[in-house]
Amino acid sequence: MKRTHLNRRTLLQGLGTVAIGLPLLEEMTVTPVLGAAKADIPVRAFNVFFGLGIPSPLQNEGYDGVLEPLKPLRDKLLVMKNVDHVRCDMPGINAHFDGASAAFTAMPAEGTAKAGGPSIDQLIRQQYHPDGLPPGMISTLIAGTFFRRSRVVRYTHSFKDDGTPAAAMQEKPRDLFSRIFGEVPTDSLDPRRQRLSRSVLDSVVQQAKHYTGQNSPLGKVSRSRLQDHLDRVREYEQRTIEFEKKAEERRRDLPVPPASQLPHGNEADPSGQGIDITLEELTTEWRLMADLYALAIAMDRCRFGSITFLAAGERIRLTGDYKYNGEKRFVFDDAKQLKASGDKGCSHEWWHKFNEKKSNEQLRAHAHMKMREVAYFLQRLDEQDAMEANGKTILENSLFTISTESGDGRHNDVKRELSGVFHAVTGANGRFKTGEIVDVKAEGLDAYNQLLRGMGVQRNLGPEKRDTKSVDQIRA
Repeated sequence: MKRTHLNRRTLLQGLGTVAIGLPLLEEMTVTPVLGAAKADIPVRAFNVFFGLGIPSPLQNEGYDGVLEPLKPLRDKLLVMKNVDHVRCDMPGINAHFDGASAAFTAMPAEGTAKAGGPSIDQLIRQQYHPDGLPPGMISTLIAGTFFRRSRVVRYTHSFKDDGTPAAAMQEKPRDLFSRIFGEVPTDSLDPRRQRLSRSVLDSVVQQAKHYTGQNSPLGKVSRSRLQDHLDRVREYEQRTIEFEKKAEERRRDLPVPPASQLPHGNEADPSGQGIDITLEELTTEWRLMADLYALAIAMDRCRFGSITFLAAGERIRLTGDYKYNGEKRFVFDDAKQLKASGDKGCSHEWWHKFNEKKSNEQLRAHAHMKMREVAYFLQRLDEQDAMEANGKTILENSLFTISTESGDGRHNDVKRELSGVFHAVTGANGRFKTGEIVDVKAEGLDAYNQLLRGMGVQRNLGPEKRDTKSVDQIRA
């Protein structure tokens, strides 16, 4: 029997802006999944940012320290040590801004709302899609869970040539869901309430029945995978609805709620004093965002963008038991442990108190937790459901650049603070080494431009005339 062939960009189109991308199915591959060495794998590039950084001495412990949560992925990651962003120091500007702007651009910021130039993902996008991405795709997807918002570069990490954000930030789970799947039109007088009770799947139900029913052009395995995919979309949608309902209940019950009840918008961090939040609240929202973003990639709805877990210089007063692999590792209670309130009682202060001669127990716990949540996102793209036509996962086939704002959180030495900034990248379908920790001892510009060379991009970041250093040891 001759197999029906579907285009990789096949979508279930519904009412309004609804477009449900499909997972990779056997009928979408030109050659069988097994042994498809020359399969056409799309080029993808994403920036993964986490706030406050990992002090260089802790990076030197490798996977035996705070990097432990990345250990299951070590064979698929290349960790780059001693990446230097000192050129991004701007006199009189908060170092959190300098480091955050340098991430993925390697250039100092221009003003309060602009980076110093384009980010890695956008130069790769321009190289492969100079005339725009195929119909039905999101040009650039930017999302994140964060609270500090006094400057755009704190939380946005994908930038155009002029340094402006490459897309709007999606910071609420419902908004991210709508950006990925679209909206069902409604004539209700209260569209927000109406959308809480309607599903985007309602408007594609006939198409879904066609592809999953007995008369489907798909094989049995693909029909089953498609049904699982639609079930997952429904699950994630219900989770976003439940999250939004709880937020509405808080607003209704507390007309003027305290800052800790407002995790989004300009009131999320009033006057920079920080917010109170439990570990469960933080990770519940982040993991929903991570699941949605990973699903968008798996459906080939997006190939470029960035995702943020906590902004640069993040100020939160975190509470709750921290567990890893079922083992209780720490009890977060920042304000109590710091014996302070307001901004002085936030986890941000542990970075200012870092001392390589001490145990830094609290900082270690926070950094370990951040790596656990970054790993959660990456692992969503390294599962069996994320397998592609060449027998590798989306994580292995794509360029994920993971970075942060500083190599030392103390503000008393700029050179030290903007040196040794943690970086890790994936193999990008065999373009870069993995399974190693490499001491590159180079500027961020040199490391980033080497990544661009490996991805086939001829443009350089940074000034045209400058002394360069080869970082070809990261190439496969």
